[in-house]
Amino acid sequence: MQHLKFSNANLSAPLRQSLEILGYSEMTPIQAKSLPFILNGDDIIAKAKTGSGKTVAFGLGLLSKLDVNLYETQALVLCPTRELADQVSKAIRALARFTPNVKLLTLCGGVPQGHQIASLDQHAPHIVVGTPGRVQDHLKRQSLSLKKLRVLVLDEADRMLDMGFEAQISFVVRQTSKTKQTLLFSATYPDSILDMSAHIQNAPVEISIDETHDDGQIEQLFFKAEELQKPLAVSALLAKYQPESTVIFCNTKYTCQVMENWLGQEGYSALSLTGDLDQRERDQTLLRFANKSCSILVATDVAARGLDIKDLSAVIVFDLSPDPEVHIHRIGRTGRAGQKGLALSLCAENELERAKAIETYQNKPIQWGKYPAGKTPKNTTLRPSMVTLVIDGGRKSKIRAADILGALTGEAGLAGNEVGKIDIFDVRTYVAIKRTSANVALSRLQNGKIKGRKLRVRSLG
Repeated sequence: MQHLKFSNANLSAPLRQSLEILGYSEMTPIQAKSLPFILNGDDIIAKAKTGSGKTVAFGLGLLSKLDVNLYETQALVLCPTRELADQVSKAIRALARFTPNVKLLTLCGGVPQGHQIASLDQHAPHIVVGTPGRVQDHLKRQSLSLKKLRVLVLDEADRMLDMGFEAQISFVVRQTSKTKQTLLFSATYPDSILDMSAHIQNAPVEISIDETHDDGQIEQLFFKAEELQKPLAVSALLAKYQPESTVIFCNTKYTCQVMENWLGQEGYSALSLTGDLDQRERDQTLLRFANKSCSILVATDVAARGLDIKDLSAVIVFDLSPDPEVHIHRIGRTGRAGQKGLALSLCAENELERAKAIETYQNKPIQWGKYPAGKTPKNTTLRPSMVTLVIDGGRKSKIRAADILGALTGEAGLAGNEVGKIDIFDVRTYVAIKRTSANVALSRLQNGKIKGRKLRVRSLG
């Protein structure tokens, strides 16, 4: 496909400026195919996977339709998980940075409704990004109105149906204007998606990008291991391959917890990501993995949906999925952006049929690997290079990344390259510090001030 540039699209000057700052010049295939129809006001049903650039496509579309002087909710994006909703919110805020007075609110479960209701009471947000259950709750409370909605986006619609959100989605759609534009994005097109489209869309344009995960950069190996042998097999593979960062995929929350405990006992830095965590725990888990203060993330597919970790060294598939497409999606988290990737899958005797299905799906034979002979050395590279510090102050305290960096490189005396990723939330800020300097940074911040105020600071390890 010919590379199309955003500069050729019919976009406002503020949106063009945001794209330039973000470094977006050429469109991805899904953007090139869908954006003209989105800007034209057409309904679309698009087959697009995580990482395809769909968020920018629909984000530009809904921002183009906003009237910022009308304090009504004009755009709604429904997502299957809190993590994806948070990612989508951040992406749209970045696109809207030069469009003045845009109010966006994220409405997800797992956090108290009080703060959300207070925000809705001030004046209606122009854009709402949320999960179906929590958006339904607010509609029932009448704290949210969608009567003036112009654009409805269903992101990862297949996953929302897999998670049982069909009734909530139907309820939400019934509260919206008949004249709205509906954009439906799905990684797969099961009959349930086509049925949903038929009920909620008006002559949608169908868009499909024939792109599979480019696994040419991924070394993929399968290893035979019965269920009780699998934890030991994981340790052997970690010791042999020494990956700096690893996601381990399990099919159940229980297995995730077992593996997190096992790895902890073995001396590894591991955290699990499952649906049982509350919002703060999930935020902390994800950012500790992303900022390199945790080396191993053990996750279920639903919890990891929408997860986009840069420079992921390896994926270990602990339980083979019965769906070969899910397997390809799992291993596609490594080897991105031209980097080399490593995918190691464990296969018990009763999973051999699943392995054969993967072989058929990818249309090439799977490679069986061998465990290292003899006793393997303990993995020493998996000790995280960073430590996360938590500061009890965030956006509501008007704290910016520059304030944190100033406190650390000024009063605390750290070099700039000793400070890693800084994540600012409403009432907390998380900052990654090189492990060798973490104690000094913690002590100086606890005894000093940030933006003229003394704030509580602690280490997450």
